[in-house]
Amino acid sequence: QVHLVESGGGLVQPGGSLRLSCVAPRLIFSSYIQYSMAWYRQAPGNEREMVATITNSGSTDYADFVKGRFTISRNNSRKTVYLQMNGLKPEDTAVYYCSAVHSATGSATWGQGTQVTVSS
Repeated sequence: QVHLVESGGGLVQPGGSLRLSCVAPRLIFSSYIQYSMAWYRQAPGNEREMVATITNSGSTDYADFVKGRFTISRNNSRKTVYLQMNGLKPEDTAVYYCSAVHSATGSATWGQGTQVTVSS
């Protein structure tokens, strides 16, 4: 089973930056590259929403509210996906979750989440 570990969250002032990381330590390389990866977020009282996705071939997609500010990338040799977040706003405050979806089966796995708080 895929095990995902997120890190990099924290408290940052508006306009600041953070980089989130999500590693799949138990996957071997040949398995990791079969997964599309994504970042979602959930603020208190809100539903979980997609932030950014990256396929196993490197194609990316972003929610409109982060386009131009966030960048998703992956390093397959490190079995890690990143979310570089620039120009953070208070409304970006949420728990950010990493997700892995197998390209053939569609099975999805979630990480435990990492808190991002944007406040002055």
